[in-house]
Amino acid sequence: MITGGGSRWPLLSRMIHSSMQTKTESARLCPNEGITCPWWNELSELRQRVDQLQELVSHDPLTGLFNFRHFSDTLPAVLEKTRRSLRPSCLIIVDLDHFKNINDTWGHEIGNIALKRAAGILTQQVRMVDVVCRYGGEEFVVILPDTRLRQAVEVAERIRRAIEQTTLVFDGGELNFTASMGVDVYRSEAPVSSEEFIDSVDKLLYQAKHAGRNRVCHRDFAEVESVTQVSQDERDALFELFGN
Repeated sequence: MITGGGSRWPLLSRMIHSSMQTKTESARLCPNEGITCPWWNELSELRQRVDQLQELVSHDPLTGLFNFRHFSDTLPAVLEKTRRSLRPSCLIIVDLDHFKNINDTWGHEIGNIALKRAAGILTQQVRMVDVVCRYGGEEFVVILPDTRLRQAVEVAERIRRAIEQTTLVFDGGELNFTASMGVDVYRSEAPVSSEEFIDSVDKLLYQAKHAGRNRVCHRDFAEVESVTQVSQDERDALFELFGN
């Protein structure tokens, strides 16, 4: 038989009731009632940290552009959309010329400034739908969805001229630099893997560098337009009919 419990059990009951009431009141003090509570502040801080981690996962910390990982995830999706929509997409690979000489002559800090300036030029010269990434080192890539080769080459030439006309002024001197680029188009008529498409653009970049740098190399327009240009109206009609 339990004795002496008459004074303890009511106290325990009141403690449990008080604890439950406190939690209920705390819940009512959260944002639903317009008043901040510690739980909500902690949750907000955790969300901010998650956003920061996601930013680090997908972005290059130096230039602020998307990184190689994001590029690797995005390009296959764009190519798949190209296959379904029957609209071509293009890829540009950009390589800053003689970048090692810049680092060796002026130091890595100036080299980093050149990289950031080039990144700024790239983002200024493309559309909102285009995807600009730092590919690695002094290389960048630009994915241009729903774009024909002629249009992509025009974009690449604008980028090339803008970089060529840029002068970095800093303590100790001035620096001009240039870039070489390869451009190719992905067509639903001739589907290849993402790796094969990147390789074809990389070979065109090599041609630009081998031909003297500060230039854009691409396939002959006639080679691709002989297939795509004649039936473009039909393609547009199909795209409007079936959507993306």
